[in-house]
Amino acid sequence: MPILAHEPDIFPADLLDQDSTPPGVGWYVMQTLSRREKQLMRRLRRLQIAHYGPLTESRRRSPAGRIRTSYLPLFRGYVFLRGTEEQRWQAVSTGCVSNCMIVSDTAQLVHDLKRVQLLNQSGSDIRCEPGLLVGRRAIVVSGPMTGVEGIITRQHSQHRLTVMVTFMQQGASVTIDEADIELLD
Repeated sequence: MPILAHEPDIFPADLLDQDSTPPGVGWYVMQTLSRREKQLMRRLRRLQIAHYGPLTESRRRSPAGRIRTSYLPLFRGYVFLRGTEEQRWQAVSTGCVSNCMIVSDTAQLVHDLKRVQLLNQSGSDIRCEPGLLVGRRAIVVSGPMTGVEGIITRQHSQHRLTVMVTFMQQGASVTIDEADIELLD
């Protein structure tokens, strides 16, 4: 079975840069059926419904020795949707959604998603961090992620910066050089 090319993980491209949410429009977190995140995003793009589902690059060697690159959801089972009640209903009607959660603090969610997007665009090894972490608060002071705040932890002699998505109690982390951060606590 062929591996598909990289598809956009956000629609429209400036979704997280939009300053305000019009009346009647809200944010929803769609829990998808198993392995249906990309299928849901394709259908939402076709319906012109704003969404974000961060994808990460995964490189693996095939049994024949070739390197294969695929793009996997960072938060497995979740897609973030911004739309009206009718658009929410259209998304649920795709057959890819198992649960839909209404986001009450949309400003916090958008702030968290912007930071996750910045980590994902940095090109670093990004991975999902399920649950809350114990670490120290830090801010990145140099490099492509300058200004990003998160929790710094040390794992296997490496420092990882984790940005939490408060609504889901999950986060995304990247490896970072100790010289690029400044502790806040």
